[in-house]
Amino acid sequence: MREMTKKFLEDAFAGESMAHMKYLIFADEAEQRGLKKLANLFRAIAYAEFVHARNHYRELGKIYKEMPENVQQCIDGETFEINEMYPVYNTVAQFQQEKGAERSTKFAWEAEKIHAEMYKKAKQLAEKKEDYTAEKIYICSVCGHTVEGEAPEKCPVCGAPKNSYREFSV
Repeated sequence: MREMTKKFLEDAFAGESMAHMKYLIFADEAEQRGLKKLANLFRAIAYAEFVHARNHYRELGKIYKEMPENVQQCIDGETFEINEMYPVYNTVAQFQQEKGAERSTKFAWEAEKIHAEMYKKAKQLAEKKEDYTAEKIYICSVCGHTVEGEAPEKCPVCGAPKNSYREFSV
């Protein structure tokens, strides 16, 4: 692929990905305010943005046939966030006395550490052509803390109660 086309597709992927997330956030906000049809609109269009992002990512050659290669992308991304991105973001937030940004980056940083380990486990299993082992994964809706099996009584990162965790199960 020629460089300009590649750069434009990468930019389009980033924009579509951001729109997807933004619309899901707006859907949750609308749902909490009792605006179910508006929430549905946000979720529907968020899915369209996901389709656009997936198409761009596929054209960039980033979806690999072998699952361990896809999982490695996740490990690489989480490791970058753990070792480079969030330490710097958090330090700047502290320096500038931006308490909300400091808390937000710290929450994400702590969750990314767990995610990286989960992806490492997933890659080992994928290399053996095996599925991931956890049937239930819980995510804290306040900070993103992630745990397999059962949610703790209290989030170890932000202190949220057990009922703040969202279950993802198969």
